[in-house]
Amino acid sequence: MSYSAYQSTVPAFIALLGNMAAWLDKAALQKDESLLIEARLAPDMFPLARQIQIAADAAKGAAARLTGTEAPVMADTEASFAELKERCAKTIAYLESVDPAAYDAGLDREVVITFPNGAGLRFDGATFLNGFAVPNFYFHASATYAILRAQGVEIGKLDYLAHLAGHMFPPPAGGNG
Repeated sequence: MSYSAYQSTVPAFIALLGNMAAWLDKAALQKDESLLIEARLAPDMFPLARQIQIAADAAKGAAARLTGTEAPVMADTEASFAELKERCAKTIAYLESVDPAAYDAGLDREVVITFPNGAGLRFDGATFLNGFAVPNFYFHASATYAILRAQGVEIGKLDYLAHLAGHMFPPPAGGNG
């Protein structure tokens, strides 16, 4: 059985976007949402809201660029947890609509990313996915998690990996496994 690029990335994007929305639910019960939205790890890093926006953009951008289609446009104006959760939901819905065969076929496609300053990057699809899109997605997802933890939100590794709950079994007697 072959294992495709789609299978190794899109379900993981979907799972972690869902987990991120759940982190926001936990955060809302524990801390002041208005303070968390603007919280950041360091002064020169993006705040929480922007981290979630970029993670969603990385996931939908990967799918759009590999399939040669347009990703849904999102305005980057989310100012509440509800709006950020909606962005995650819209991104998940888009990812669920992507044709796996078209996604995998895009590994040979040329991908060009142009930044607002005019500079850019040029890749083949496989290098784009593995060297840029996936690391960028996980960087911003991890930054989101780290911001929440740094602000005292009680989430842990099991929240980060919550999508694996159906695979868990009790640890062996007398230890943590």
